[in-house]
Amino acid sequence: MNTENQVLGLIKLSDYIKAFLAKKPEYHNEDDADIELLLKRSEIENPWFTIDNQKFALQQWADLLTEDNIKKWLKNYSISKVSKRVGLILAGNIPLVGFHDVVSVVLSNHIPLVKLSSKDKYLIPFLLKKWKEFSEDHVPFEFVEKLENFDAVIATGSNNTARYLEYYFKNHLSIIRKNRTSVAVLKGDESDEELQLLAKDIFQYFGLGCRNVTRIFIPEDFVIDRLFENFLGYQDIINHNKYANNYDYNRAVYLLNQEKFWDNNFVMLKEDDKLFSPLSVINFSRYESLEDVKNFIAENEANIQCVVAKEELELNTISFGEAQNPGLDTYADNVDTMKFLELV
Repeated sequence: MNTENQVLGLIKLSDYIKAFLAKKPEYHNEDDADIELLLKRSEIENPWFTIDNQKFALQQWADLLTEDNIKKWLKNYSISKVSKRVGLILAGNIPLVGFHDVVSVVLSNHIPLVKLSSKDKYLIPFLLKKWKEFSEDHVPFEFVEKLENFDAVIATGSNNTARYLEYYFKNHLSIIRKNRTSVAVLKGDESDEELQLLAKDIFQYFGLGCRNVTRIFIPEDFVIDRLFENFLGYQDIINHNKYANNYDYNRAVYLLNQEKFWDNNFVMLKEDDKLFSPLSVINFSRYESLEDVKNFIAENEANIQCVVAKEELELNTISFGEAQNPGLDTYADNVDTMKFLELV
């Protein structure tokens, strides 16, 4: 086992990313151009992956991969003494969303067989290459087009895709992830600063992540205009062509169907009990009792990734503005990947 080298490699990778983002030429020289080219290529092939969003994802990983964070994370798990081959079918809805699975498998002393998403096929290979280099060649991984000869699998897809994956991998140890989204609960006395942080939870990555808020619970007397006023920091989102197309389409559908909605020219608010909302639309509902909200969250637990709210509401929440800042011990679908890998 080479966990010590692998951890050291991750720490060096963190320093490497930070240096690139801080534009320190003495650290990178020719590599700067390589990364910039990868970012531009990713954005050209997948316009949702803007350079800003890719750099945001890189910064999140750079902040996570500290010696203290990694050691605190790993101390809760036992490392396998026998290396197994673990197939990974990665998602591509937001940049680097599958990197956590790869890191988890490697640090569990297993070998990841990585099937990249066609939407996110440049940054992860680059980071793995650098991690292997910094770890003195102690990071095993394989990129595959089709999973074969594996001992377990972790796959991420839509609810529809998940049914096929569950059937296909029914005879294998597996984690099959499905669609999830996140909600926010407002008490009513939130400051403008807190609502502006909520906007980050909504609009970061255009709202494409499972940790993006798509449904808001508000008190009966809450003034809707307060949301619009504090969302203005993200008004430039409408200048993104693919986002604008979604906005125009959904707005046209609502007008055609004579449905009631609130509009500020870059996002719509719709009073709707549905958990998931179309891109560019945020569903909201007014509540009389927090117990009703708690009941809804409990009933829809399987579809909710996280709840954004004040801690005092006692809803097992995360703070405003923190939805896209998960820790190493935060797992997709709330299934502990490292515990699963102990069983492989």
